[in-house]
Amino acid sequence: MVNLEWYRTFKAIYKTGTLTGAADSLFISQPGVSLHLGSLEAYVGYKLFDRTGRKMIPTERGKVLFNAVSEPLTKLEEVEKNFQKSTEKHTPTISVGMCFETFQTTLEQYVSTLDFNLIISFGEYPEMLDQLDKGILDLIITPKKGTSPNILHEAFSSEQIILVGGKDIDTESFGEVLKTKDFQKIESWLKNEKWYGTTGDMEHLFQFWLMNFGHKPNFRPNYIVPNLNSIIRCLKGGTGLAVVPDFLCKNEIESGEIQLIWEGDKKLENTLYFGCRKKTMYQSEIDHIKGLFRQVMSGVEA
Repeated sequence: MVNLEWYRTFKAIYKTGTLTGAADSLFISQPGVSLHLGSLEAYVGYKLFDRTGRKMIPTERGKVLFNAVSEPLTKLEEVEKNFQKSTEKHTPTISVGMCFETFQTTLEQYVSTLDFNLIISFGEYPEMLDQLDKGILDLIITPKKGTSPNILHEAFSSEQIILVGGKDIDTESFGEVLKTKDFQKIESWLKNEKWYGTTGDMEHLFQFWLMNFGHKPNFRPNYIVPNLNSIIRCLKGGTGLAVVPDFLCKNEIESGEIQLIWEGDKKLENTLYFGCRKKTMYQSEIDHIKGLFRQVMSGVEA
C-alpha cells in the first residue's frame, strides 16, 4: 500500500519546485524527500518530475497526479487542523532512538513526567542514524557518529566497557594471575569461568577481547539472555562474567551485588552523542530530553 507521506512530499515538491524547499517545509532531510519521491515514482510506474538544474518541473503525468491528490490532501490537512483545535493544546510527538538498556537505565523513569508525546524506538545504530536523517526519528543516543551533513552530533557523556562478575567470583585468584602479566594465562583463567552474552549485541565483548588479547574471543558465552540489563540481574546470583558498559551497573557495583573484575590492560571507552537534525520544529522538547540524560548520566537527580 502506498505511504500517505509520499503524497504529502510530492505535493510539497510540486508547490516549492525544489527538493530543498520541500525538505524545509516538511522539516525532514533532502535525502528523505528524494526517498519519498523515488518510492512514489516506483509505485506509480512513471516519472513525476523532470530535474532541470535545481528545479523540479512536473511532467504531464505529474500534473495529472497532483490534480488528483491535491484536494484530498488539503481536506486531510483541514481535518488535522480541526482536530488540533478541538483539543486544549496541540501536543507534539517526539520520536527518540536508543538501545533498550540505555532507555531502561535513564529515560524510562521520567516518561510519565513529560508534557509531550514520546515514541521510543530500539534498533541498530546505523539504522537509527538513517531514520534520523530521513525524518523518522527526531533524536538518537548513540556511541557512533554518522556522516550526513543534515545531522548534528553533540557529545554529552562517555561509557567505559568493563569486565564484571558475580559476588562469588574469586577476585584474589584473578589478581594473582594479573600480576604475572602473562596474557595467555589471564585469558585461560577467564575462559574457565561461566560467561553471559546477549542475543543482539556481542560488540562489547569483541572489542574488549580484541583490545586486551589481540583477537576476538574464541568461545561462546554459556548463557545467552535478552539484553545487558538481564545480564546484570543474572550476575546478582553470585557467579559468571560479562563485559558491559559501566553506567549500566554502577549502583550494583557500589552496593556489592556484583564485582568489578577488570577494567582491562587498556581502558575501552566510548563517547556518547546526541544526534538530531539541524532543522527541527521540536527543539524545546529535544532540549528537555537532553537535559534529563545529562542529569542522569552525571548522577544527579532530574
